[in-house]
Amino acid sequence: MAKLVPSLDLVRRTVRTEAAYTLSRLQVLERLPGNPVGVAYRRLEDGAVALMARHLPVPSFNTVVGVCEAHAPQLEALAAWYRDAGIKPRFELVPGLCEAKVAAELARLGLFQSSFHASLIGEAAMPTPAGDLPAIERVADAAVLEEFLDAHAAGWQIPDPQGFKANVRGWLGQPGWSLYLARVDGRPAATGILYVHHRVAYCADAATDPAFRRRGLQAALLRQRIADAGAAGSDFVCSGAAYLSTSHRNMERVGMRVQFVRAVWTEGVSAKGSDPSAREES
Repeated sequence: MAKLVPSLDLVRRTVRTEAAYTLSRLQVLERLPGNPVGVAYRRLEDGAVALMARHLPVPSFNTVVGVCEAHAPQLEALAAWYRDAGIKPRFELVPGLCEAKVAAELARLGLFQSSFHASLIGEAAMPTPAGDLPAIERVADAAVLEEFLDAHAAGWQIPDPQGFKANVRGWLGQPGWSLYLARVDGRPAATGILYVHHRVAYCADAATDPAFRRRGLQAALLRQRIADAGAAGSDFVCSGAAYLSTSHRNMERVGMRVQFVRAVWTEGVSAKGSDPSAREES
């Protein structure tokens, strides 16, 4: 880990990679006939982006990411863009990229800091401990993709797994994406996604079927993705998790460490009668 000295360059590259991955996810949905999810986005200066999925209330799909001090004059118009679409504005503020000016403007607009989210970083190709590891494979065809999506939907407890699968089969073959499936006794059990963008490897969405939890599957998937990131020539690996969550702890166990903790700002009770408890945070 000694090579990864904290810097604003690493922070910026991490944030831009996360934003590029989420935008890539939304573009899969945007390509569905008629854009039924209502995907829209606005690219801002310095790699920031405002993301919207009007009919899908996933917090990360309806967020402004990469905000810096230069964006302060645009915040009111961005908040209005979300409100006009019937969505509560959500902004992610990253240490080092924005300071008091942005926070003061968001407070003026009726938003408040409602939660935190950790970003973790690590060396690519960190050593993999010896010992028995679960069987992990990269998804390479449609048949395995169906098993991957079954496990992913089970892990996230998605109420309409068939609808979910119909919407995201476009994940297979997305530029920069690799899908991983862990099995237990041959049965699909856990999933993970690796996204590589401009030599930054992002360990993205992961899930474990509740029937197979507490077996070290996510730690194994992290190690596999980290090793593959190194083989692909990535400069470093990053990921994100709710602070001190199980995911956060798994990342620490495989050698990653906290790079920064972002502040999530959402609409307050006083803003047009909205209720911040109505929106689930990731």
